[in-house]
Amino acid sequence: MSLFEPDRSSERTPVSVITGFLGSGKTTMLNHLLRQPELADSAVIINEFGEVGLDHLLIEAIDGEVAVLSSGCVCCTLRSDLEATLRDLLARRDRGEVPPFRRVIVETTGLADPAPIVQTLLNNPLISRFVRLDSIVATVDAVNGGAQLDAHPEAVKQAAIADRIFITKTDLADAEALASLEDRLAALNPGASREAVAHGIVESERLFGAALFDPERKSVDARRWLNEEAYHHHRHTHHRHDSGIAAFSVAADAPLD
Repeated sequence: MSLFEPDRSSERTPVSVITGFLGSGKTTMLNHLLRQPELADSAVIINEFGEVGLDHLLIEAIDGEVAVLSSGCVCCTLRSDLEATLRDLLARRDRGEVPPFRRVIVETTGLADPAPIVQTLLNNPLISRFVRLDSIVATVDAVNGGAQLDAHPEAVKQAAIADRIFITKTDLADAEALASLEDRLAALNPGASREAVAHGIVESERLFGAALFDPERKSVDARRWLNEEAYHHHRHTHHRHDSGIAAFSVAADAPLD
């Protein structure tokens, strides 16, 4: 892309990725979201219909892997890879085979390393022309999250790469353990926002709008996106855990190629 080519971010379909370790409440949250009328103009890519328990929400099966929910939301299962699934979904939209959607949500499996998914959305020229990565959301279990971060590198990567971290089951965790987990997440990923979620209830707007491009203002909001002050605040924080991942920011006065 040349330096003088206009930014076409507003024309590309925003994609949010929902990740989170096994048992962290990701599916409960997704079920709540899919009932919200605000997501009627969305498409959701999940691994298996059976896994998420959406059967009672389906009203019209388009074929074996795509369905329309009662809210009007398009739901489909992930094929062999994300690129093929996304391209098929966009092609169906263009042909009018599925209701038009303005955004896409991708749910990963609990054991997934989210980095390859993010790489596909950012760097695959066959789909990055049509979609843009908007936000990465990670659910973290307030009760078991610390132990999962200790034992599973995937859980660490999910929290480290997120723009927004939703801490679930806070009503079941004691205050000291919860404070320790929050401190650990802040050190692991200073730039992410963190908020408690009860019973999977999250407002749909919390899933979108974390990207560099702000669709409301039709502009780039670099200050909000970078959240640079958070990195300075945690710059000298050293934690005994998660030593394989460090977060830092680099500021350059001149544009980078």
